Amino acid sequence: MTMAPTRSLARWLGALVAMGVLGWAVPDWAQFLLTLALAKGLVVLGLLILWRTGLVSFGQALFFGFGGYAVGLLGGYVGLSDIVLLTALATVGSGLLAALVGLLLARYRDIFFAMLSMAFSMILYGILVKTEALGSTDGFNVVSPTFLGFAPSGDSLLLSVYLWTVLLCVGSAYGVHRYLESTMGQLAPAIRDNEIRVEYLGLSVVRIIYVKVIIAGALAGACGAITAFAVGHIDPDAMSYWTVSGEFVFVTILSGTGSIAAPFLGSVLFELIRTYATQYSPYTWQMVLGSSLLLIILFLPDGLWSLFGRLRRPARQSP
Repeated sequence: MTMAPTRSLARWLGALVAMGVLGWAVPDWAQFLLTLALAKGLVVLGLLILWRTGLVSFGQALFFGFGGYAVGLLGGYVGLSDIVLLTALATVGSGLLAALVGLLLARYRDIFFAMLSMAFSMILYGILVKTEALGSTDGFNVVSPTFLGFAPSGDSLLLSVYLWTVLLCVGSAYGVHRYLESTMGQLAPAIRDNEIRVEYLGLSVVRIIYVKVIIAGALAGACGAITAFAVGHIDPDAMSYWTVSGEFVFVTILSGTGSIAAPFLGSVLFELIRTYATQYSPYTWQMVLGSSLLLIILFLPDGLWSLFGRLRRPARQSP
């Protein structure tokens, strides 16, 4: 009875160690790229929860931007610099914002859910752009983080932020994995297919979706915090504009929702494509990204992770 949980925990610990070792082996630019990609995988992980329920959010930049600006404001005006504390506060704050917004969002479905979420995100964007105290369109710099009293600098700072990102991503992925295995998590396909039948079972669909909105919002806030620390600067266009939410949806389509690892794989691939497309085709890099998405939709409609299922299927067939 204890073998399965032990093996599962060993796999998660193995993933944590492998990603940590990878950070030591790659150059600085790759560390930075992986930090951003893994952090954005947290937002996509939240979208995966909503996606399996049949909901698409074009407003995750609301919580992403809130988390980033929470870190910047708490560091600049309150004097906090500890990355663990600031990440926790940004995550909790974004979760509370999602709890407030979710009171309305959880009652809508399909295109209404998507457009309403984007509307809330653009409200935050308008506030940030018009408020001089928040840096307006220029934004402001983020304080250099410390780690439980330790203040690294230079390459050590970049590596420390990366290792903290890996720890946060693996822990969040494990938590989401356990959530999806719970009764509430396993009801997602049933709600997507026929939520009236779920209501007949005596369960509140609105309450279940409400919890999913909060989890997705908290994950996006954690991503915003990590991104703010990694980049060292926040501004409205990079943190809360509607194209930021569109990017997260793009990665969700690219990666698929077949596994907890899919959002992180898709995020890394997306950052690699964008980096090299910007370097070698600076004027048409958007076309390269669009072409990549089109090819994925045509040949892998269930996302990149479905490719692993196709590769495993012939091996399982017996002669």
